[in-house]
Amino acid sequence: MDAYTPILILGALAAGFAIFSIAIAPLTGPRRYNRAKLDRYESGISPSPLPDGGGKVSVKYFFTAMMFIVFDIEIVFLYPFAVAFDQLTWFAVFAVLLFLVNLTIVYAYEWRRGGMEWT
Repeated sequence: MDAYTPILILGALAAGFAIFSIAIAPLTGPRRYNRAKLDRYESGISPSPLPDGGGKVSVKYFFTAMMFIVFDIEIVFLYPFAVAFDQLTWFAVFAVLLFLVNLTIVYAYEWRRGGMEWT
């Protein structure tokens, strides 16, 4: 248990800081709001009006986000294997290949659903 004490202390400090920050924000934050601060912000231009009910978001937005996550996770997980490739066992090579098969399935699904068409 002594080996985990610093980790538990760090976790308690992080949780305490988060709780303190949330509790103190209403007391220290600005109390005067104006229309400009409460309005939506769209890259420095006037926001476009939304239809009643909030409007619809295109499904292509979610496909793009899913592709970003797929490729981002792929790079994050494959980089350590690429660095230590000469030291990998056969089990690790099989695990990497299984991971790549899963990513290929996601990529094929995305392609079939039209996520690669940018028009």
